[in-house]
Amino acid sequence: MDIKQLIYLCNLEQARHFGRAAEASFVSQPTLSMRLKNLERELGVSLINRGNNFEGFTPEGERVLAWAREIVSVYQGLKLEVESLKHGLNGTLRIGVVPQCSISLSGLLKRISERYPQLDYRVSVLSADQLLEALTGHSVDVGIGFFELTTLNELHFQSQPLEDSGVDLIFHPQHFPDLVDEIPLSLAQVAELPLCLAEPTRYFRRYLDNSFRDAGFALHARLETTSIFQLLQGIFVGLGCGLFPRGSLLEDMSPALMRRPVNIVSMSRRAAVVVAEPSRVTPLAQHFFDAAREWLAPI
Repeated sequence: MDIKQLIYLCNLEQARHFGRAAEASFVSQPTLSMRLKNLERELGVSLINRGNNFEGFTPEGERVLAWAREIVSVYQGLKLEVESLKHGLNGTLRIGVVPQCSISLSGLLKRISERYPQLDYRVSVLSADQLLEALTGHSVDVGIGFFELTTLNELHFQSQPLEDSGVDLIFHPQHFPDLVDEIPLSLAQVAELPLCLAEPTRYFRRYLDNSFRDAGFALHARLETTSIFQLLQGIFVGLGCGLFPRGSLLEDMSPALMRRPVNIVSMSRRAAVVVAEPSRVTPLAQHFFDAAREWLAPI
């Protein structure tokens, strides 16, 4: 057994396809298949359900895969640690983020880049449940999203909770001039408006739907989309208004838009920046987390 076989196994889990896993591993598909069969032969168990295509892992394969994730994560952490000792902190940090989280991620990355200019970032947009799975499976180094803090404690993650600053209605005053005011809107008032909203599977959208339903109202979603960019375009042209957690850069980036606070109950989950426990976190993720905690503390 060698580390490359375990990396191939992890790549196969992520790709769910032999050809794409081979591409991610920078080897040919026959080479990847042969190395994984050698691993099965050495361990004496079948790891992969094979048909005409990849059909998932066997129960034994799932157990081996859990160990492989741990070993590959430690191996990658060791390589990054050595590179950092030789050249200073550098490399690519994998960040998983939930849409409409109450933080300016780009502002945070810019601030941390001033301290660690050789760091690069690869950001994946995930659902709240996918993000927890990605953190547990070591497919991301840092998670920024909505979490049950008790769950994070049980799994021994390090977390920096974000302040819940409330929810704003975002609108274009040219199309909704009657909304220009600083007085918070009630749920009844928001329920009368056409809205541009994220799809119902997203945690923030579920929170909105539940809050309005509990109060006896329903949201009028004129536009639903997975794309924040499409949401902003819909708001800009007056197709509807948007609902966002306070803390984004919407007003700065789109000065034509305005916001108005909404009277709504707090979320049951807490927004937070999360990394693995100290004994398992990579050096890049730990340095990022420490810097993020410093930046977020005054906020």
